[in-house]
Amino acid sequence: MRAVVVALGKMGLPVATYMARAGNEVVGCDIDTATVDAVNAGRPPFSGEDGLDEALAQVVGDGRLRATSDTTAAVDAGPDLVVAVPPLHVDEHAQPDWRIVDAVCEAIGRGLRAGTTVSFETTFPVGSTRERIAPALEAHSGLRCGDEFHVVFSPERVSSGSAFRDLDTYPKLVGGLDAAGEQRGVELYEQFVAAEVRAMGSAEAAELTKLAETTYRDINIAYANELARYADRLGLDVRRVIDAANSQPYSHVHSPGVAVGGHCIPVYPHFLLAGDPHARLPRIGREVNSAMPGYAVALLAGEIGDLDGKRVLILGVAYRGGVKETAFSGAAALREELRARGATPLASDPLYSGTELEAAGYEPWTAGEAVAGAIVQTDHEQYRTLGPEDVGGAAAVVDGRGVLDLAAFAAAGVPVLRIGRPRDASR
Repeated sequence: MRAVVVALGKMGLPVATYMARAGNEVVGCDIDTATVDAVNAGRPPFSGEDGLDEALAQVVGDGRLRATSDTTAAVDAGPDLVVAVPPLHVDEHAQPDWRIVDAVCEAIGRGLRAGTTVSFETTFPVGSTRERIAPALEAHSGLRCGDEFHVVFSPERVSSGSAFRDLDTYPKLVGGLDAAGEQRGVELYEQFVAAEVRAMGSAEAAELTKLAETTYRDINIAYANELARYADRLGLDVRRVIDAANSQPYSHVHSPGVAVGGHCIPVYPHFLLAGDPHARLPRIGREVNSAMPGYAVALLAGEIGDLDGKRVLILGVAYRGGVKETAFSGAAALREELRARGATPLASDPLYSGTELEAAGYEPWTAGEAVAGAIVQTDHEQYRTLGPEDVGGAAAVVDGRGVLDLAAFAAAGVPVLRIGRPRDASR
């Protein structure tokens, strides 16, 4: 199979490499020439993806994957399959900004030839593939969708850091605009995906499935956060409660925490609501989870008093431990909550330099610099060994992820507050 993958980011490059590793001829496309140069040299332009360094070097060295900045020319060569994974950026209200996706449609459409199947893996509001993507490709190509080319939607279902494992494990969903296009999409994906390739019956069904699985997680976390706040009022350990509830096979309550971040979980409920504005649970779940940074700040203020004029350390700006990404990170909300109370927020993260923190809008904390309190926002592995001497003499710490070594802080008389867990909870 000959394939083109458009957008070589943290989702697209692993997919292109995975396809090439299965023996296919792949051209990767990206408008960033530095990314193209790095891929052609066999070097990932980002770190943290398990197995990518070795696999990329192998497929580039074998001539099965090359990169270019000319998407139209790559598509004009007539590949069997074009997989597009452009980012659908969103504004501060998590509403979609279609400019990049529209530009990718134009670049693909200008080179599109009869016989090619185009698959978009970017998560969309329901109906986007049929109502926006296919018409754009027709307009730029002059071809008829369904007669001369096919369009399918096949949502990416992988996480940063484990893309290869996830592609091997989770069913690959394919939804078409008609039966013939969907069948062709299934046949093409079956040539390189190790897991089950599942026909969904329509692009809309595949689009809704992606929104359903991600919104479920947001709602579930919101429920866990509601339980945690109630447990705080009762003086109970919510982790013990959740563990016990989940010992029954029909309960799958997630874990509470200071924030829900990332490109997906806090964003896609808004995509679902865009199509179904009458849905209540997704909106309520977003409201609950968005309030958690404020709750964490309130916990700290309840321990050390008025925060006005005090310096508070935010530990971790990455939205998830071990992943150098700040998309919708709870650190931003913590920063604003602290500022609203008159505090001076400082930030530290083992994955980011001081210059990078400043570029992201944070005031970097210098190790040893005195602070009044601290809030753990990211579950970095490095934080499991922190002691009171590592947090600037903070009088109290809110551990928003439950990762700190309580004994180390207890020995120094520094209280550690955890969401939904009393101070005497030892684990």
